Amino acid sequence: MHSNHLLLEEPIRMASILEPSKANFFPAMTKIVGTLGPRSRSVEVISACLQAGMSVARFDFSWGNAEYHQETLENLKIAIKSSKKLCAVMLDTVGPELQVVNKSEKAITLKADDNVILTPDQGQEASSEILPINFAGLAKAVKKGDTIFIGQYLFTGSETTSVWLEVNEVKGDDVVCAIKNSATLAGSLFTLHASQIRIELPTLSDKDKEVIGSWGVQNKIDFLSLSYTRHAEDVRQARDYLSKLGDLSQTQIFAKIENVEGLTHFDEILQEADGIILSRGNLGIDLPPEKVFLFQKSAVYKCNMAGKPAVVTRVVDSMTDNLRPTRAEATDVANAVLDGCDAILLGAETLRGLYPVETISTVGKICAEAEKVFNQDQYFKRTVKFVGEPMTHLESIASSAVRAALKVKASVIICFTSSGRAARLIAKYRPTMPVLSVVIPRLKTNQLRWSFSGAFEARQSLIVRGLFPLLADPRHPAESTNASNESVLKVALDHGKAAGVIKSHDRVVVCQKVGDASVVKIIELED
Repeated sequence: MHSNHLLLEEPIRMASILEPSKANFFPAMTKIVGTLGPRSRSVEVISACLQAGMSVARFDFSWGNAEYHQETLENLKIAIKSSKKLCAVMLDTVGPELQVVNKSEKAITLKADDNVILTPDQGQEASSEILPINFAGLAKAVKKGDTIFIGQYLFTGSETTSVWLEVNEVKGDDVVCAIKNSATLAGSLFTLHASQIRIELPTLSDKDKEVIGSWGVQNKIDFLSLSYTRHAEDVRQARDYLSKLGDLSQTQIFAKIENVEGLTHFDEILQEADGIILSRGNLGIDLPPEKVFLFQKSAVYKCNMAGKPAVVTRVVDSMTDNLRPTRAEATDVANAVLDGCDAILLGAETLRGLYPVETISTVGKICAEAEKVFNQDQYFKRTVKFVGEPMTHLESIASSAVRAALKVKASVIICFTSSGRAARLIAKYRPTMPVLSVVIPRLKTNQLRWSFSGAFEARQSLIVRGLFPLLADPRHPAESTNASNESVLKVALDHGKAAGVIKSHDRVVVCQKVGDASVVKIIELED
């Protein structure tokens, strides 16, 4: 009797753990941002990354020049055409990042208990005794006893490729440090992070502005990842700069929170930004390790309630060199999904890792499994309670569409939208089924030329959990005068059938505008 009771109370059936994972057209509802670089820039590898589930390609400008990234982007365009998979483009700024410059690219071995000097004199050659850095103000910012971390890409605390230093003394512009662990630094560029110390550099540097104004404008980037965002004003300044660049006025700004200063001003930053990237690499050094998970849970919850995408980084570091993640990493990915994050961002794992495609595939499978046990019911109630009453018109329609879809066990929700806002609001309530966002382009003019809007809106939903965009034929209006815009609905249904998410006799919830009214309707498919 006792064992039967246990069986009834089991939140996850043990038997389901032994069932093989099912392949799906949508590998997961949670999105994957992949950083393209030396190991992931050929057409073949990018195509495989798209097939594996990457929906946003990140270009990290802290290394490589514009020509290098342009070649990679041209390969991405070819891969998108051949794989027929949409992909958005994210430009990641350098920001006030401190770097050690190793022009000779010789490996540097540092031994515990020795001393090393950090100097702003970049004419010096990097060695185990002296490390040239790109910032003249470090000596003024630090004092005896402060902690500095240096590592290739980022310090993790466990690698032999990262070093932990303690400031011994400041001599003029030089900083003399005691080495706390033995390590070998290999490569041309290392990130330097001074823990809990404000660096007096602008968040959007002149170099960043130059890259955005040329490469960013040329390629009409969908997202700007604003490194080291410390204040809401950083986002406002970036937005002001983008608005002056014409084509980039629609580009969304994702604030990267990577130090205590950004954490302190998190609420104001969230109000200004279009989304948040929790940069756990740097944040994990600025915060005590036992506090990182608390920040993740709190920040993701706030993003969820604000209906803004939350992106989590540094989840499967070990897959940079290994084909399988550690058990802890696999659990970490699942917990990020259960916390409510929209996307997982892969950095070194796809940039210079040995297994970029396998990493994307593995992370996608873990996300898909976690989504099956995500407590949607609790999440929905919490979100409705947070929004409160009276709800806005759109909020009411979005929550009603999700509630209806759950009640009738719909296989998908189809949402017709021109700005993408309605679809994002539906996704905010985290339905358990995919949301096919049918973006209807609008014809607009700036007095000089006519253009269709819609491409930005479609691609920008590629970072939102559960949203899968389709760009409709511009001849279809977003607001229908008859109760069912049959032809464009048929396109969406056909896409769903081809994707394997809609079958005969399935129920589908459709959300659209009819004249001045918004309508939620349930349709049951025939054979």
